Amino acid sequence: MNVKDANVPIEDRVRHVLSMMNVEEKIGQLIQLYGWEMYEKVQDKIILTEAFKEKMLRGGIGSLYGTLRADPWTGVTLETGLSPRQGAEVTNEIQRFAVEETRLGIPILFGEECSHGHMAIGATVFPVPLAIGSAWNRDLFEKMCRAVAIETRAQGGAVTYSPVLDVVRDPRWGRTEECFSEDSYLVGEMGVAAVKGMQGTSLSSPDSIGVTLKHYAAYGASEGGRNAATVHIGARELHEVDLPPFEKAFAEGAFSVMTAYNEIDGVPCTSSRYLLNQVLREQWGFKGFVITDCGAIDMLHSGHNVASTGEEAAALALSAGVDMEMSGSMFSRYLMEALNKRLVSQDELDEAVRRVLDAKFSLGLFEEPYVDPERAAIVIGSEEHAAIAKDVALESTILLKNENKILPLNKERKQKIAVIGPNADRPYNQLGDYTSPQPRERVATVLDGIRHKLEDSDCQVVYAPGCRVKGESKEGFEFAVSSAQDADLTILVLGSSSARDFGEGTIDLRTGASIVTDNAESEMDCGEGVDRTNLRLSGVQLELAQELGKLGKPMIVVYINGRPIVEPWIEEHADAILEAWYPGQEGGHAIADLLFGDANPSGKLSITIPMHEGQMPISYHLRRPSKRRYVEMDLKPRYPFGYGLSYTSYAYSNLQVSSAHVKAGEPVHVQVEVKNTGERAGQEIVQLYIRDKYSSLTRPELELKGFEKVHLEPGESQTVQFVLTDEHFALVNERMDRVVEPGEFILSVGPSSDQLVSQTIYIEGGDR
Repeated sequence: MNVKDANVPIEDRVRHVLSMMNVEEKIGQLIQLYGWEMYEKVQDKIILTEAFKEKMLRGGIGSLYGTLRADPWTGVTLETGLSPRQGAEVTNEIQRFAVEETRLGIPILFGEECSHGHMAIGATVFPVPLAIGSAWNRDLFEKMCRAVAIETRAQGGAVTYSPVLDVVRDPRWGRTEECFSEDSYLVGEMGVAAVKGMQGTSLSSPDSIGVTLKHYAAYGASEGGRNAATVHIGARELHEVDLPPFEKAFAEGAFSVMTAYNEIDGVPCTSSRYLLNQVLREQWGFKGFVITDCGAIDMLHSGHNVASTGEEAAALALSAGVDMEMSGSMFSRYLMEALNKRLVSQDELDEAVRRVLDAKFSLGLFEEPYVDPERAAIVIGSEEHAAIAKDVALESTILLKNENKILPLNKERKQKIAVIGPNADRPYNQLGDYTSPQPRERVATVLDGIRHKLEDSDCQVVYAPGCRVKGESKEGFEFAVSSAQDADLTILVLGSSSARDFGEGTIDLRTGASIVTDNAESEMDCGEGVDRTNLRLSGVQLELAQELGKLGKPMIVVYINGRPIVEPWIEEHADAILEAWYPGQEGGHAIADLLFGDANPSGKLSITIPMHEGQMPISYHLRRPSKRRYVEMDLKPRYPFGYGLSYTSYAYSNLQVSSAHVKAGEPVHVQVEVKNTGERAGQEIVQLYIRDKYSSLTRPELELKGFEKVHLEPGESQTVQFVLTDEHFALVNERMDRVVEPGEFILSVGPSSDQLVSQTIYIEGGDR
């Protein structure tokens, strides 16, 4: 049989290849090793390592992780790393050895990180997922994902470890930046957009990559916001909150899934037969393959301690439904012995191999294992993709405060502007975690954006860092205050950093000049494994703001960060606040456009910002009865879910529902008229929520069930329509079935979760 013949059904080709494999080759297909260790770059020449060749000839490697990844963990730098063209050449060389030099010629599956852009040198860096969620724009995100897929596949990457579908419970968690929202519905909608954008209409297309949904499951509900900590939730909450985004993305055709590090009720996700077989495969009908997170099987033995030996750990994972191990350390060392000891069966091994081979055939790797380096050099980091990155940054930035309409600023007015703060001109601080090294000229900081915006004006721009993100040094305060002393206003850029040590050097706080040093102090206070006890600004950033506040100048604060910030003094004293999250490589230009009115803010919060950390966990959808007050304060947040200001204003009217009485199973049509009542064009995010007035089991006070982002010119009105089905009204009952109960439902529409107009309907029939 010609396994490269696309006219032969994939099932037949998989069966044929599997029949020719020995046990070593089967185990090899379940192993994913670190790709950057498989080659050496010597004076621009690529050489495959002998260790790689030996592994391939001895039994093979099913997949390579992060072959094109560059960051401090891999040790790959701008100087030692691969250009877009070289990256394509490397994957071709590796693939050529796999296809032409091994017994069976099974191609390698290259898996890459693409949380907010391909994590490779030269690739476009988009805003982080928390920003994407704040844009509330499915179509724009799908467009972004298409760009990411094009860039990744052009270098040979065939599958990505994204999107992250974790629902955030506690924003002290360092990986909050990697998530879209605290809301399950919004997360699910973004997940569907990611699948559509990255996978396209055909996985075998040179512009498509397979998505890997992660982290399955409930990873965002970890105890105390600590990464990979235990999860304390009931079965109903798991099925109502954490699993629906995955189910929705799988229904769209998601390619694969990654297990989470955490355990739920004592069972690690990596060895959960319930999650990986009963729910994923039996209930949802998932046909793809399951991969672990890096080192997750090791944790079964040393971490969760549910397996006393490596063989038991490997057997637990494979029997539960794991098909591939990222890092490969346990499967490569222990799976053969587990087979010999009959801890797992040959049938279980064959089933996992079958799923991996099926994935490779679906991606078209047997027919087209190579990529075109010339194309890679053209499409990766293109101007078209940079423009998309800017659009996402524009739409995701949130105007939290605008006292006396100080924004937008007038760039035609002659004025002196002081740009101050540790995040005003630190490129890596605005890119977020899971980012590759970047040439300085490819990243526009806030200072860059403002200077570019005002280069042909009569405005003067002065800059001082003031302090670092972390650390107690105030040696830069004097320079910062003196720089702002005779300025007309101050733009203060504060926040956090998820920057690993990219050798960027540091800044002289007394002059703002860059310093090259081997002893740069890490500014990282966010990102994977960087969890916090509070949501305050690190270091002396607040004190810097307070010193500048003494000048009595107008002060505009721009936050660049990976989790919400709670700073009451700034909320009270700043004249305006922009929340930009980590806005990516074009963030500086986008922020400048927003500050000076060349764009109108349209982002809205996809996560609640509390008044005080002591209110956490806090979200708009707390269950009844949950709004008990503390001695010191109630549960009213600083900024509610869905909140965001604009330079224009909108009015909602004429809310209509198709019928006040409907039967279960019948669609409910909802429409509302939205009018731009201001003087600027803008985009409004129209949000629809439901409330089940009485239910047999407790439900949240409010649940997001629809949203649309609409563009309106001044004075323009638009009728926004929604269709609600049983999916939107259902709850999970004690049998874990989704049912619609009869009774009253309040339907509410508005600009945020706390500004709503409502109507009540009654649903007849259904289950109780």
